Amino acid sequence: MPELGPSLPSGSPTPEELRNALKAFKKRLKLTRLDDESSLGRGPLSGGKSSGIVAITPPHQYPRAVWDQLVALGRLKYAGQGMYQLVDS
Repeated sequence: MPELGPSLPSGSPTPEELRNALKAFKKRLKLTRLDDESSLGRGPLSGGKSSGIVAITPPHQYPRAVWDQLVALGRLKYAGQGMYQLVDS
């Protein structure tokens, strides 16, 4: 029986899984930045201060292989100590 397309190595994440993982990563990064910007240490009359957070620990719903694959594809960058950051597009 002929194969219908290139087969993925066993254990490699599917394109849909990669897409969902990247979406979850972006959402967590956005919420982490918003949480940092809304801290009580900032003055109510100040112009505000943007968050300095650029890297986060990825969501635990996805295995490390997913994050490594996103790094290999150039969508994320490994920042060290289990943290990743978005690559500027």
